[in-house]
Amino acid sequence: MGAQTMKRFVRLLLLVQAAAVLLSGPGAAELSMDYYAMSCPFAEYIVRNVVGQALMKDPTLAGSILRLHFHDCFVQGCDASVLLDSTDDNTAEKDAPANKSLRGFEVIDSIKEALEAQCPGIVSCADVLALAARDAVFMARGPYYGVPLGRRDGSRSVASDTFLALPPPVKNVTLLIQIFDNVGLDVHDMVTLSGGHTLGIAHCANFKDRIKDEVDTLDASLASSLGSVCRGGDSKTAPFDRTSTRFDGVYYRELTARRGLLSSDQTLFESPETKEMVSMFAMYPDYFFYAFQQGMLKMGQISLKEGDEGEVRNSCRVVNS
Repeated sequence: MGAQTMKRFVRLLLLVQAAAVLLSGPGAAELSMDYYAMSCPFAEYIVRNVVGQALMKDPTLAGSILRLHFHDCFVQGCDASVLLDSTDDNTAEKDAPANKSLRGFEVIDSIKEALEAQCPGIVSCADVLALAARDAVFMARGPYYGVPLGRRDGSRSVASDTFLALPPPVKNVTLLIQIFDNVGLDVHDMVTLSGGHTLGIAHCANFKDRIKDEVDTLDASLASSLGSVCRGGDSKTAPFDRTSTRFDGVYYRELTARRGLLSSDQTLFESPETKEMVSMFAMYPDYFFYAFQQGMLKMGQISLKEGDEGEVRNSCRVVNS
């Protein structure tokens, strides 16, 4: 089979798979694409407009907004718990060590304020996060995908809940697989959603040990460059790949060249369980795009709160009084 024929076959296969997931994905029956059609018909336009304005000012926010949605869904499900502020008697998720570098909260605040002005008490913060992540990906030249809506906001946000729930930047693919499995995502989802690292940056605190301890799986020129960066301290940053504000397949190509930034990135190529998937995504970016659409649909429906189980917060930073 020739290369062009193979590409057409992959595209056709993924179109069929994407359609199947959209029709039968977990939670699809509970949520609805037109959930706000009558109650807040311009909700998606408002979200898209605010995200667009934010990215025009700072394109690096695309990765930050996507990360907010990811970190929200992996802890207690997609309920906007990551947006709640700490109080005098509780340290919230956003102030946990793994979330200290999260950015983009002010963008979500601006979206919520605009929505409350148009249709107060209608659109949940959890849905705002899901829509904002989709729009950030699309505006960074990534795939567009439908977002089923109808999530409710949770009232619990505790820093300690993040300790075992969020994937750490470690060289242990077995642990990473288990963490994804804990929320109903499989190995394919894990490799796919890791591709969100095609956007954004990481702090030296998260990859300085890789520079010292993983020389066999780290490109020498990249190691030298990262070493120079980290001499400035743990707070210094480096991009995940060479096109860190554009959503593309470069992240996977970097892994095949042993230029992964985090240990948890590079181990996807070094581990037999995941190496073939990385190679496929590196070779066929369209394959990655379709798989990412499916993965985001699944992730966006982890442990949903619906109906009377949650609320629609007036402010994303505090529970309703």
